[in-house]
Amino acid sequence: MTGGNDSCIAGPVPMSYLTCLTYILQEWTGVEHIGDYLSYVFYLVWVLFPLTLVFILPGVLLILFYASALFVHIYKRKNELKEAYSCDVWVGAREMLATLWDGHGRIWHGYELHGVENIPEGPGLLVFYHGATPVDCIYFMARLLTTMKRQCHAVADNFVFRVPGLKLLLDVHGIIPGPREACVSTLKKGHLLAIYPGGVREALFSDEMYTILWGNRKGFAQVAIDAKVPIIPMFTQNVREGIRTLGGLKIFRSLYERVRLPVVPLYGGFPVKLRTFIGEPIPYEPNMTAEELAAKTKAAMQALIEKHQKIPGNIFRALMERFQTEKKDD
Repeated sequence: MTGGNDSCIAGPVPMSYLTCLTYILQEWTGVEHIGDYLSYVFYLVWVLFPLTLVFILPGVLLILFYASALFVHIYKRKNELKEAYSCDVWVGAREMLATLWDGHGRIWHGYELHGVENIPEGPGLLVFYHGATPVDCIYFMARLLTTMKRQCHAVADNFVFRVPGLKLLLDVHGIIPGPREACVSTLKKGHLLAIYPGGVREALFSDEMYTILWGNRKGFAQVAIDAKVPIIPMFTQNVREGIRTLGGLKIFRSLYERVRLPVVPLYGGFPVKLRTFIGEPIPYEPNMTAEELAAKTKAAMQALIEKHQKIPGNIFRALMERFQTEKKDD
C-alpha cells in the first residue's frame, strides 16, 4: 500500500489527485479498471440528480415547519415572565413567523392574493381546494396577518397532531383537529376558520385535472349553519403544479385505505406561480339544509377552478407564469 502511495508522486509526471485515488482504490480492492466503474457511477449520479432533487425539495417544507416550531419554543422560553402580564403573549411570534412565511411565498412562488374584499369583517368559514400540501393556506394566513392584522384559524387532520414537536406551533396559530363543536365554537368567537372538505384524500389522490374529491361530506356545511356564518370558497391557481403526488399508483391508494396515513410520496417543490382567489361569500340561510349548502359550495368551488385554472395543469406553463408582467384578472 505504501508503494502505491509513493508511486502517485514519484516519476517524471505526477498523477492528479483523482487519478491517484483511483489507483489506490484499485490496489486496495483488487478490482481492475475501477476507474471505468467510478466514471459510470458519476454518470448515473449526474443523470439521476434532477430526479432525486424533485423528491428532496418537498422535504424543505417539513424543515421550515420544524424551524417555525423551534422558534416558538425559544420565544416561549424568553417570554415566560411576560405571559402572566399579557393577554396574548404570542402576538409577536405569530407576526414574525407570518412575515417569514409571506416572504417565502413571495420569493419562491410570487404569491398573490386576490379578492380580499370578499372576506367578511366578522366570522366566516373559508373553504379551500386541497393541493398536495396546505402551503397555499399557510401563505394566505400569513398574508392576511401581515396586511390586515387578522388571524385565521384552521382545521387540520388528526395525524398532524401526532407529529412530534409541532403541538406548540399548532396551538399558537389556532390549528384545531376539527370536531364540529370546536369549529362552531371558534366561529362563534368571531374568528375566521379555514377548512379543507376534501381532506387528505383530495390532497393525495386528486391530480392535474383538479378533480374535487369531497364525496358526500357535509360536516363543514353543518358547521356554517350551526354557527350562522357565511362560507367563502377559495382556490389557489397552480397549487398542484408546485408539488405533486404518486397517488395515481394503485399500490399507494390501497396502502392509504388500509392505514389511513399520508404514505403517498410527494415530488416537486417547483417555484410555480401561485395565486389564491377568494370567491363571493355564500350567505347563511336558515332554511337551507347541510346537503344543499355543501352542493352549493362545491359548485362555487368548481366555478373558481374553471375560471382561474387551465386544465390539465402543466408544470412548465405554471413556471412561465412567474414571468408574466400582466396580472390575471380577479
